[in-house]
Amino acid sequence: MNTGILKFVLDGQIVEIDFNKVGFLPSTTVLNYLRSLHGHKGTKEGCAEGDCGACTVVLGELVDEKIRYRSVDSCLLFLPAIHGKQLITVENLAIRNGRETLLHPVQQALVEQYGSQCGFCTPGIAMSLFALFKSDIEISRHNVIHALAGNLCRCTGYDSIYRAALQAYGNRQPDQFEEKEPETTKLLQQIHAEGISLEIKTIDQIYLLPSTLTEAIEIRASNPQARIINGATDTAIRQNKTHEFLLALLDISGVDELKVIRRENNGFYIGAGLSIESFKAFSEKEMPFLLPMFDVFASWQIRNVASIGGNLATASPIGDFIPLFIALNARLELINHQGKRWVGMENFITGYRQNCLEKNELLLGIHIPYAGQGVVFKTEKVSTRRDLDISTLSIAMRLELDTHNKVQDIILAYGGMADRPKRARHVEKFMMGKTWSKGNIQEARALIENDFTPISDARSGSEYRMAAAKNLLLKMLW
Repeated sequence: MNTGILKFVLDGQIVEIDFNKVGFLPSTTVLNYLRSLHGHKGTKEGCAEGDCGACTVVLGELVDEKIRYRSVDSCLLFLPAIHGKQLITVENLAIRNGRETLLHPVQQALVEQYGSQCGFCTPGIAMSLFALFKSDIEISRHNVIHALAGNLCRCTGYDSIYRAALQAYGNRQPDQFEEKEPETTKLLQQIHAEGISLEIKTIDQIYLLPSTLTEAIEIRASNPQARIINGATDTAIRQNKTHEFLLALLDISGVDELKVIRRENNGFYIGAGLSIESFKAFSEKEMPFLLPMFDVFASWQIRNVASIGGNLATASPIGDFIPLFIALNARLELINHQGKRWVGMENFITGYRQNCLEKNELLLGIHIPYAGQGVVFKTEKVSTRRDLDISTLSIAMRLELDTHNKVQDIILAYGGMADRPKRARHVEKFMMGKTWSKGNIQEARALIENDFTPISDARSGSEYRMAAAKNLLLKMLW
């Protein structure tokens, strides 16, 4: 493991940061770093919690010796997470030649289609469109809107921005990034050749960034006090909003062995480090019943860095994946230096934001068994707004009916109704063997009161949660 020096590409050259010689902590966000630089203040701070997209930047990463681009919220990204990557800001889009400025196609399209706004949010929108421009995503109204769901301000409305996207992609030509890709690739390869594991130790903070699973397991065993992050979209918010300070961080986002996805043991095995966006792309082909949930799951920028394992291990009572993985009968594989063990999704969560990981363990992966013929999965989420919002409560259902439309097996997992996601076991027991009908479900709704005693908080009152939980059960009929 290399000691101390963070390296990445910015403005066409390798930037080095020695945290013992600069005024940054390892947990300094990319946003705050950029705001300290001359010439990179187009990246704005709007909310510091990943809700507005004003801080959107794009990362270029080497994948099979080609550079892949993805948009991210720089306010939720710690600096060491960009080690060995290319950092692209809005200032990098245009080409300047003396007094002449040639706008990037997405910038030019925003100007010509009147999609430019006050200047605070427009840079983030331009960066989201740039990431879309550099992707292989099919350009449709649905995809453009979802690519921009993480950019909150739309003073000009969607249509002008959508037209700008169509204009930019309608006559897509190689841009300066494609022309300079061989040069940028050499710079990134130079950093990778020196090793992409990092051990950053300052007087105030330790930041450990392994690149192999073996390193991660060893570091976990020798640094049990370190906070594990794998995307840090939750940890960074707490740092930004509550000024939480962590003495030691173990960042496992660079461990490729945790990013696998494969068919295994009559099901799918998903590495804990797989990004939510990668899981979404996989689900489009293999588990399309999940797509309605992904349509209201965070934003493109967040899904690009947030991991499956991170979403589960935070053990949030309103986490999107936990009720779903309970309904899917998922099992989690844990690992330490002594070996591996398996635990069911329900048993993994032990309390409010608590899980069963030992201090020397890591979450390695998740196994989802194949569903049999005729098994139905449904999921619904109630939130204050449709896009980019955490849930007030949610439900995930696994249902198996016999040939007479009677319930053979059922799992009803709720989020937001207790200190952790839980099953409505009284309802499940009542429905077993009964006809799946509106009348029986109406009768079963009352039993939810035997399963949950929801609380009132800033997001909702207990009475609303109970009423909504009953209505979500009825919605499972259709």
